Order: sequence, then C-alpha cells, then structure tokens
Amino acid sequence: MISKKVAEILNEQIEKEFYSSNLYLAMAVWADKEGYPGISKWLYDQAEEERMHGFKFIHYLLDVDEKVTIPELKQPPAEFDNVKSMFNQVLKHEQYISDSINGIVKVCHETNDYRTMNWIQYFVSEQIEEESTVRTILDKLNLAGEKNIFWFDKEMETIRSAASED
Repeated sequence: MISKKVAEILNEQIEKEFYSSNLYLAMAVWADKEGYPGISKWLYDQAEEERMHGFKFIHYLLDVDEKVTIPELKQPPAEFDNVKSMFNQVLKHEQYISDSINGIVKVCHETNDYRTMNWIQYFVSEQIEEESTVRTILDKLNLAGEKNIFWFDKEMETIRSAASED
C-alpha cells in the first residue's frame, strides 16, 4: 500500500497526462487543418503517447490497490498563431510535466515510498527525452525559418516520437 499523499499526487498526474493528450490532439488537428501533415503526424503520435501515460498511472494505482479518480478535463486551446509559437508551447508544457514528475519523486522521498519512486523513474527518463526532442524540433524550425516551413514539415516526418517507437 502507498501513502494517501502519494495516491493523491498520482491521481493528479492522471489529469495532467490526459490533458496533455488532448492538448497535443488539438495541436495536431490545427496543424492538419493548416496543411502540415508531418507536424500533425508527430503531434497525433504525441497525443497517443500521453494517453498511454495516463493509463500507466491508472494501472499502477490499481496494482497497488488504490482508488483511481477519472478527472474532468479542461478544454485545450484550438487555435495557434504559428508553428513556432505552438512548439514553444509544447516545450513549456513538457517542462511543466517534468516539474510535476519531479514533485512526485519528492513526495515519494518524503514518504519513504521507494516502490513508487522506483516505478516513477520511467517518467523521469521519459521527460528528459521529451524535452530534448522538442528542443531539437525548435532548433530545426529556427534553422529552416518561416519561409521554409514546407521543408520543415517534411523534416518532421523523419523525427520519430517516442510513441512511434513503442
């Protein structure tokens, strides 16, 4: 059994993971509508990956015999100024999720919950990868410039998301 404090913060993370999925889904739909198939494919894959992360938290709580709370999700934005500002939002959001995961590690440490601390390490590593990938995307976008967005979109087809690797 895990502490109530750990169970509570894991349930809060479920909401964050499913919101992340909806956010990336909204971004994918926008990119698709704007005619960016490479960008939209990457974002659709990210949306699926975040959804699977939410399920991992659900299953972990069930495995340790804790209550799971299915959250109500707020509506993500549906319109974005441009591709670059959208990917800046992706990076900011991934940094927010990294901080949240670090908060879980902190609570695990404070409550001596080594079992959950071990389990959450997957997400600690995952967030390093997520932030690095988005920084690479932003670097490529900066190199391409706004006049080469067509070529950048084609390049996005070569950037594999972690979801497509699973």
